[in-house]
Amino acid sequence: QVQLVESGGGLVQPGGSLRLSCAASGIIIDNYGSAWYRQAPGKQRELVAVLSSAGTTNYADSVKGRFTISRDNAKSTAYLQMNSLKPEDTAVYYCNAYRISLGAYDNYWGQGTQVTVSS
Repeated sequence: QVQLVESGGGLVQPGGSLRLSCAASGIIIDNYGSAWYRQAPGKQRELVAVLSSAGTTNYADSVKGRFTISRDNAKSTAYLQMNSLKPEDTAVYYCNAYRISLGAYDNYWGQGTQVTVSS
């Protein structure tokens, strides 16, 4: 059974930092890309950052230069380092593991972790 478990969310003041973790079990994370999405109240889920299985990264314009996605394959864990946080970063953050193999798209989601940026 595949599980992705996020942790590291919480309440932080504007300008602060948080590091989210996503621990995977039941899959070989090396074979998957990792991604972080977020969903603010009343808004659609949006892609925040992607780290492909080949190691390439992409970020939403709103977080470029502030967020960094990384992965430790030995620990089967993906991370999202978030610096210079803004109130508009407040959302539930979800990790995702995805793979395209033999024409089939395979992906898994975590349960989400709340990030609140407020003074």
